[in-house]
Amino acid sequence: MAFQPRRRFTRRKGCRFCIDNTLTIDFKETRNLRYFISERGKIIPRRISGNCAEHQRGVTEAIKRARNIALLPFTASHQLDK
Repeated sequence: MAFQPRRRFTRRKGCRFCIDNTLTIDFKETRNLRYFISERGKIIPRRISGNCAEHQRGVTEAIKRARNIALLPFTASHQLDK
C-alpha cells in the first residue's frame, strides 16, 4: 500500500484588482504595493498573492518603478524608517 499525501483544498484567491474596479496600480501608492512585497523585500508571486497575470505584471512593474525612485526598498537591509 503506497502512502498518499493529503491534498489541502483552499479557496482560490481572486484578483483584487479584477474584483474591485476602483483599485488602480500606481507606483506612487506605496501603501498598496507593500502588500505585494515580502518582509525581505521580494515581490510576492502570483500563486500566493492571487493576482491574475495581467495585474501581476502591472504590480511588478509598479514595484520596480517605486524602487528606482526610492519609494520602496530593494532588500530588507534597505528598509526606510517610517
